[in-house]
Amino acid sequence: MNLTINDLALIYPEQIFIEFSQQQREKIWEETQKHHYYNATARWRGYLNSICVNTVLEYLQEYIKNETDISQNLQIWQENDLSSIWNVVNGTAIELDSTKLILIAHEDTDFSDLKVPREWVDLPQWVGDYYLSIEINLEECWLRICGYTTHQHLKEIGEHDFTDETYSIAVEELTEDLTAMWMGIELFPITKPVVEALPVLSETEIEGLVKTFNQSNFFSPRLDVPFRKWGAFIDDDTRRKQLYQQRQTENRSDVITQAISKAAVNLGQWFESAFETGWQSLDTLINSNTGDLAFAFRQHDVSRELTVEAAKIIDLGMQLGNKSVALLIGLTRENDNKIGVRIQLHPAAGETYLPQNIKLGLRSRSGKVLQELESRSQDNLIQLKRFTCPIGKKFSVEVALDNFSIIEDFTIEMPNYE
Repeated sequence: MNLTINDLALIYPEQIFIEFSQQQREKIWEETQKHHYYNATARWRGYLNSICVNTVLEYLQEYIKNETDISQNLQIWQENDLSSIWNVVNGTAIELDSTKLILIAHEDTDFSDLKVPREWVDLPQWVGDYYLSIEINLEECWLRICGYTTHQHLKEIGEHDFTDETYSIAVEELTEDLTAMWMGIELFPITKPVVEALPVLSETEIEGLVKTFNQSNFFSPRLDVPFRKWGAFIDDDTRRKQLYQQRQTENRSDVITQAISKAAVNLGQWFESAFETGWQSLDTLINSNTGDLAFAFRQHDVSRELTVEAAKIIDLGMQLGNKSVALLIGLTRENDNKIGVRIQLHPAAGETYLPQNIKLGLRSRSGKVLQELESRSQDNLIQLKRFTCPIGKKFSVEVALDNFSIIEDFTIEMPNYE
């Protein structure tokens, strides 16, 4: 059962719930399209953070004006260069005089911890004083401030994950009532966090890093080199902006990026033979000249019977030789209100092998990579590990090759599911 904003407000009376309009949501999406992002994942991250900072900033400004004696105004840190930040990392900083609040946006309704990118914790120019967890519900047009923690608490209690360079802290460790935060800001002089000094990069090191970053596919450029080197590079505003502008200038003419659609594909409707535009059931494909796809998909399902199967042809574009691939998805009813999901990528009709180095990835709605595979020189398919998805859960599938990237957004809504 999906809880409404009113239900959640009763369950979490100390948390703050803020609504925004569909018009605001659509306007921010249109504005997001005007900025250059390295791929669809980065664009979606920018979209979420834009909604987050616009909505929360307005609320906090009103709160400060009406409920506190604070005279300073909130300012967005690096307001004119947010795209260069969101291209590589999640989060937005807002400043109140010498105090910095870091807003961490996410879409997980059942999140168990606040995950903060290391940049906001360990880089001198980025480091925050308070970190706020912001859940965003795009479909129902509201967000909630789930709670906050301090830099000191995050460093002392939080867990540092070296694989994705984040600090995470359990939701139980967050303070839900923001009153204590405002009282601390008003009454006590802020003690700025002390972080370890970063290395000084030589010109040779900087040139080498620029070369590495320019060769990166920019799914995770921050993980392509040791973090302290990355941090020393990105902590310099000028270098970060120059890198962003260089990538924009060099790649704007040949980047083909299709962002996540605003409306998620509801896989639950497939059980009623209702398919969105672009998707076809495999039974339909069997009767077409692409029936070999259906055969190949079913040939590789040796473990259990699939309840429903569908495919979508993805055109990789003129710059990739007008090649196409087929994204195939099979669904199986499971117990406990879950759906089994199997995802494959095949060459389209007339092709024997997939393009080399094409990637198939499973991502959470926050952009976190859950699974990712890359084709070799003579692969006739690649397949993600089968997983189960609870009713109401959302996930995304990304197909990427060179500068082409497309993300399909999925949800499973089955009101009459038994």
